[in-house]
Amino acid sequence: MTRLAKAFPSDRAALVTFVTVGDPTPADMPAILDALVEGGADIIELGMPFTDPMADGPSIQAANIRSLAAGTKTADVFSIATAFRKRHPTVPLVLMGYANPMTIRGADWFADACVDAGIDGVICVDIPVEEDDSLGDGLRAKDVAVVRLATPTTDAARLPAILNNASGFLYYVSVAGITGLQQAAQVSIEEAVSRLKAGTDLPVAVGFGIRTPDQAANIARVADGVVVGSAIVEIIAEHSGSAAPYVRDYVKSLSDAIRNAR
Repeated sequence: MTRLAKAFPSDRAALVTFVTVGDPTPADMPAILDALVEGGADIIELGMPFTDPMADGPSIQAANIRSLAAGTKTADVFSIATAFRKRHPTVPLVLMGYANPMTIRGADWFADACVDAGIDGVICVDIPVEEDDSLGDGLRAKDVAVVRLATPTTDAARLPAILNNASGFLYYVSVAGITGLQQAAQVSIEEAVSRLKAGTDLPVAVGFGIRTPDQAANIARVADGVVVGSAIVEIIAEHSGSAAPYVRDYVKSLSDAIRNAR
């Protein structure tokens, strides 16, 4: 988890970027991931392609379909991560996805694969904290962070359970809905971040619906991290195998805004 801990500077928010692995094809991923780094991403979330991405909106759903149609397998996810780690030894990687691909061969197998590929943390959208032992114990045993999600409906009674055994950072889903379609009001984000930070020493990163540099900067003034996914995925959808330079320029616009926010 050392890379993750170092990725949240004390003087600014971290930029967390998301892409779906294998979109548009596995062969295109190295250039796209390198573009994220060149643009200034502090942390990269790698979405594991899945047939039923229930938390995701149309853009990331379509990215999953493109990736699966290109033949992307779990082995490709880890292979791409392994190659990235050799090129970028200090940039944290977080796998984000759903329980089936992560648990079908057992939590220990998955945790070992994460370690071998240089994965720093895992976000599993559809395993509730009550079923943490189905994946979390195996990851923690290998020092892979278990990143938890909090939402606008996470109340004071529920929050301690979410924070228990969480590590890396806390991901605040700022809207009660799916990715990419809407953004919460700034005042509600500020109130939520303040409440969450009162309950944990973990960095709090805010995601869902963030698209513009101005939006990123506003959130960067109050949160420890800003997560952007759907907008990047839409650039990839538009430019396909030629997307890397467009991704780099867009991410740089976000990074510049975040670095100048405080």
